[in-house]
Amino acid sequence: MQTLVGQTPRLWRGTQTVPRNTFSTGYPTLDARLPGQGWPVGALTELIPHSEGLGEVQLLLPALRRLTQSHRDVLLINPPYLPYAPALAKARLRLKHLCWINTENDDEAQWVAEQSLHAGAAGAVVLWSSSLADAAMYRLQLAARDGMALSFVCRPIKALDHISVATLRLSLRPGAGGALRVELVNVPGGQLGALTLYHR
Repeated sequence: MQTLVGQTPRLWRGTQTVPRNTFSTGYPTLDARLPGQGWPVGALTELIPHSEGLGEVQLLLPALRRLTQSHRDVLLINPPYLPYAPALAKARLRLKHLCWINTENDDEAQWVAEQSLHAGAAGAVVLWSSSLADAAMYRLQLAARDGMALSFVCRPIKALDHISVATLRLSLRPGAGGALRVELVNVPGGQLGALTLYHR
């Protein structure tokens, strides 16, 4: 067996971190905890806020800003609150590269996210979904891989009771002084645990 391993340099060993294309989160302390030092490109990241609309956009803002400033489109699909354009512009996002999509139901939202990812139509897709179905998340994971984009799904707190196919899984809570408390729930090749992030 050792001879086979030695003769096959491309063979992955369980103790190794899988090389992955990543995009900096914009938070050095978070990057340091993630495999590849950033958000995975072409893989699904699951965000679970402990209350609706708690910090998801704040967490993603540095990465989304860089994408829009480099003329890449960002899709926000079924956010719980109407995106406030003046605040996003003040945060230096280029609004012409920001697309807000509101669908009739969750199934349609998932379909839009999947098709957008498959087509490679955006630099990032952020979907808010109440679905607890494993099949839905699996399809999003495959679509993210095809599109080689940043792919985020924001799910309700009860999703933590279910196993997830997402490459990364982060839980979000409010922190003191407007900070965001981020718990790294599933981070293969990275560091589990919690950290506090401040708005950037």
